[in-house]
Amino acid sequence: MAPILQLSGIAKHFGEGAKRVDILKDINLDVEDGEFVAILGFSGAGKTTLISMMAGLIEPDLGGVIYRGKEIGGPGPERGVVFQSYSLMPWLSVAGNVDLAVNAVHKTKSRAEKLALRRHYVEMVGLGHAADRRPAELSGGMRQRVAVARALAMQPEILLLDEPLSALDALTRSKLQDEFAQISQAEKKTIILITNDVDEAILLADRVIPLTPGPAATLGPHFRVDIERPRDRAELNGDDRFITLRREITEYLMDVGASRNPSGEADIALPNVTPIARGKSARLPSAYANAAAASGTQDDYLRFEEVSKVYPTPKGPLTVVDGFDFQMKKGEFVTLIGHSGCGKSTVLSMVAGLNDISAGNVVLDGKDVVGAGPERAVVFQAPSLMPWLTARENVALGVDRVYPSASPAERRDVVEYYLNRVGLGDAMHRPAAELSNGMKQRVGIARAFALSPKLLLLDEPFGMLDSITRWELQDVLMDVWARTQVTAICVTHDVDEAILLADRVVMMSNGPNARIGNVMEVDLPRPRSRKALLAHKDYYAYREELLDFLEAYEGGANPDQETLDRIRSKRGKASALAAAE
Repeated sequence: MAPILQLSGIAKHFGEGAKRVDILKDINLDVEDGEFVAILGFSGAGKTTLISMMAGLIEPDLGGVIYRGKEIGGPGPERGVVFQSYSLMPWLSVAGNVDLAVNAVHKTKSRAEKLALRRHYVEMVGLGHAADRRPAELSGGMRQRVAVARALAMQPEILLLDEPLSALDALTRSKLQDEFAQISQAEKKTIILITNDVDEAILLADRVIPLTPGPAATLGPHFRVDIERPRDRAELNGDDRFITLRREITEYLMDVGASRNPSGEADIALPNVTPIARGKSARLPSAYANAAAASGTQDDYLRFEEVSKVYPTPKGPLTVVDGFDFQMKKGEFVTLIGHSGCGKSTVLSMVAGLNDISAGNVVLDGKDVVGAGPERAVVFQAPSLMPWLTARENVALGVDRVYPSASPAERRDVVEYYLNRVGLGDAMHRPAAELSNGMKQRVGIARAFALSPKLLLLDEPFGMLDSITRWELQDVLMDVWARTQVTAICVTHDVDEAILLADRVVMMSNGPNARIGNVMEVDLPRPRSRKALLAHKDYYAYREELLDFLEAYEGGANPDQETLDRIRSKRGKASALAAAE
């Protein structure tokens, strides 16, 4: 039987002459009727250009897109598209937005048939209760569900998905991935998914095909997913087929990614200069001071002493964080993970001095934290650079203030040392406005380390980046951290990131009144890399513990102590069994 969709010798470029950029080259692909194909790629590799040609929104320069034996000449109702942006009409309800597609495609159907069609697909994506709400009243995940319902209501033969979940937080994304899997099984449609998430690709697809880095990107090797459906996320974590496939795809992407970014660190020595202490601090009460002296600041370098945060609301005080009690060693790396709204960022903002503490104390190196200060450097999800300044000038803003006694040459060396360490030695003189999102975040990381802080605070620093760029920057962060051994806390939604970075993972319970639900020691060798972790025999046991914990708190649940104890003991039993074998 002939393929339902064929890409034959596709090539595409933009611009002419010196400004010409070859986007795609020699793209050949056969997609079978009812097949689910996932195409993985780097940012800027041409993934959206590729799916836009399948949709008939862009014409290829060479080759053609063939649907059931005929070359397409533009968009058609047999090909439904869901883009990353929801593209909803803000003045229409959920039902109204879906009706737009139904009325445009099914003109010959009766009013009752159209109504039934709309209701069916709105219910399928779990929005029956919200059919009358407008987009402004919906979460990001709910808006994306509307876009999916609208595409399905066209009843296309092929569903084209262009990174539909990439703008969502990791936990919402996981939930919608499971829903997509259920929908694909129910509808039995041919689906082509563009994604940058390896786990998403394996969970959903029959075939996973990487797109090589641009320019002139082309399709790489095909990886077949021979795992029966339905696929359960938790069960996959212990499936040898999943583990092997995940490692093979990840290693391929990392290898081709490394080939496009050759390392060219300049040999710049870091000068021996001492930063000024400008942060606000207060002398500790005698009880705290005596306790610090007794325990020693190396093993008790950072202390959260029953820290709480309460916000006033019209309905009365709302306790977001309740009695956060935790100690960190000097040079330790801790990650905070939990569901949205559990207070992770609130804890981070309190230790950063950006949010007042309602009760309790935060003590850093023997001093009570009061207000913000350069001894606590923060890297946010958005890098917050001055767009008119170069990368070097953005880092120098902080360095010039923190090292007032250093010579201009010493301050220059500090700036250039860290920019080289994050891979921006050749781009440090480019304005921030001309940098990619990944490069901007590298500047933010360099700026934080250049301050020589006592405490590095990272609030989902890679949350806005595609997963492949995120891997690169995680390795950059680990490399620079290994050189400095700065005490660090990172808030994340990403289970793999939490394990990769941390000595300990702190898992938060649901809010309000969020507390520490569990603390997991990560006894994996350093220095760490993603490749090394994927090959380590204990890695997936740690991963399972975090996934089980998050599942236990799913949907606002508060599991009993017996459940939490069972999760904690599971990994230990598995390790003992493996050792016995």
